[in-house]
Amino acid sequence: MDLKKTCNKALIAFLLATASISAVAQVEILDRVVAVVDEDVVLESEVQQRLATIYSQIEKSGTQPPPQEILLQQVLERLISERLQLNMGFNAGIRITDAELNDSMGRIAASNKLTMDQYVEQIHSGGSTLSAVREEIRNELILRRVQQGYVMRRINISQQELDNFLNSEEGRFMNSPDVNIGHILLPVPSGTNTDQAKAILERAQDLLSQVNSGTDFKQLAIANSADQTALQGGDLGWRKMAQLPGVFIEAVEKLEANAVSEPIRSDAGYHLIKLYERRGGGEQLIEQHFARHILIKPNEIRDEETTLNQLNELRDRVAAGEDFALLAKEFSEDPGSALNGGELGWSTPGMFVPEFEQTMNSIALEEISAPFLSQFGWHILQVTERRNQDFSDNIMRNRAENLLRQRKYEEELQVWLQEIRDEAFIEIKESKNKEPKSS
Repeated sequence: MDLKKTCNKALIAFLLATASISAVAQVEILDRVVAVVDEDVVLESEVQQRLATIYSQIEKSGTQPPPQEILLQQVLERLISERLQLNMGFNAGIRITDAELNDSMGRIAASNKLTMDQYVEQIHSGGSTLSAVREEIRNELILRRVQQGYVMRRINISQQELDNFLNSEEGRFMNSPDVNIGHILLPVPSGTNTDQAKAILERAQDLLSQVNSGTDFKQLAIANSADQTALQGGDLGWRKMAQLPGVFIEAVEKLEANAVSEPIRSDAGYHLIKLYERRGGGEQLIEQHFARHILIKPNEIRDEETTLNQLNELRDRVAAGEDFALLAKEFSEDPGSALNGGELGWSTPGMFVPEFEQTMNSIALEEISAPFLSQFGWHILQVTERRNQDFSDNIMRNRAENLLRQRKYEEELQVWLQEIRDEAFIEIKESKNKEPKSS
């Protein structure tokens, strides 16, 4: 063996080993662990990357950044909190699909009035990468789901709390319908005598007659109204009913769309109000169905064709006069309804799977549907009653409850975040010269 070649190989091996050790040491310095979070860690490179992003945002806003040590502490605490929540999300099985991520990025682009190509170009021009931004958005979506899931279940709204809110001025305002109205004012100056006031009233009644005869309300407003909206055809636009003067509310409540009120007297004079549109408030009628069904599922013994034949036979037996409920008790494989003769009670929209609702909405009363397939198996269905039920109170209370929950959410979120931090093992490695802090 050539001694020179052997020495060269040994030298090369030594240099490579030295370079490898040096590289590892350099990586360790760049990605030094700055905090241990339960069984996870926060790296210094993550802190520096987040700091750079925040400094860039502060610079763009034109504001003065806080001292570096304060900002550093805030960033580290935020990363620790995020790491705890992301781990909770992973352990709970929360995953964001690529389709969900693409939809979210599409919404971000649209909100900034950008196409997706323009959004991607903006990402690259800002010095980031598409994969890094996708990962950031994915983490944000996971954080949002974790927070919603854990915090909302901690919030309880009592019935008394709901009642108190709905009876408050704010509650009544929230549930007030929106109305789009037009207005004509015929002023009655102070000091007007009875005969003069009567003449103004007669003029208002004449304008009402003209509207009812087909004259355009807006033209009459431009020509006759003393209100500041006259040149806009008297349009007051969309208003909450609760925002209207008291003398208007009673009149508007009685109006149908496109109708005009009788002359209304106030201290300012006589008013004519036209209701163009109304939305919200009032009755919220929902069509309900009282249905019953028989469910049969294909299995190892009974194939799909045999299942369909059995359902068609049962359908024929009902048509021939046999009792649907007795057949459901004997043959239906839906344990939740079979004992009740297949009855499912009164439905509300969205209560059943789409195939079931589509059939339920399309068949006539007492008709037995043809067999149809859902994720549960094959069904035949009968609707025995239909009704329009007013759900306005339910809808109103649900809206109020959601509002109160959102108001409590931010406060409860901060409490929860502090709790999960207190319960976790956190070790912050400040520097080599200081003792690490644990909690």
